[in-house]
Amino acid sequence: MTFILIFITAVVSASCFRNRPMLEKLALIPYRVIHRREWYRVGSHVFVHGDYMHLLVNLLVLLSFGGYLERILKAYQQMGQITNSYLTYFLLYFGGALAASIHDLVTRRDDPYYSSIGASGAVSAVIFTTIFFNPWNKLYLFGILPIPGIVFGLLYILYSQYMGRRGGDGINHYAHLYGALYGFVFPLLIDPHSISVFWNNLMHL
Repeated sequence: MTFILIFITAVVSASCFRNRPMLEKLALIPYRVIHRREWYRVGSHVFVHGDYMHLLVNLLVLLSFGGYLERILKAYQQMGQITNSYLTYFLLYFGGALAASIHDLVTRRDDPYYSSIGASGAVSAVIFTTIFFNPWNKLYLFGILPIPGIVFGLLYILYSQYMGRRGGDGINHYAHLYGALYGFVFPLLIDPHSISVFWNNLMHL
């Protein structure tokens, strides 16, 4: 599933770099979603990126965390706690895209000129689900400083909330924030007993 998402995202994004009308057709434009009922944009915007760096960062992060998450979900399937690991991954990823869109759909619904693109919200969901299952696994801040996942997660939430309120940098921090929060609660949606897994792992360094 991870490689499929990476391939589709790379192909669509690269196509949109040379085709502005296609980018605008797939972007999350809250005004069009709400007033023209173009609901597909809630999912399609994850396949579009602003430039190659934006695309590369998201795909590298997805590659780093997606494979690990797939192994976790397959283990859950073998234990009979979920019926289909691929469907569960799909619901996590595109549920993260939906969660990442909610703030814009509410606050920007009457702004016909606002748009948002990128897989960051969905990728944040993947990251935070892996943090839920392995809170002390080391993540690398700025790519060089190793810190426990649970600490990284807390800093990520605080930073996204602060920068979302501050604004002005052209980054949709609220998409990161709500995608991450969705990813963290997602395991509880598929199995409420997962809280014991998180708690046990959190209590054992």
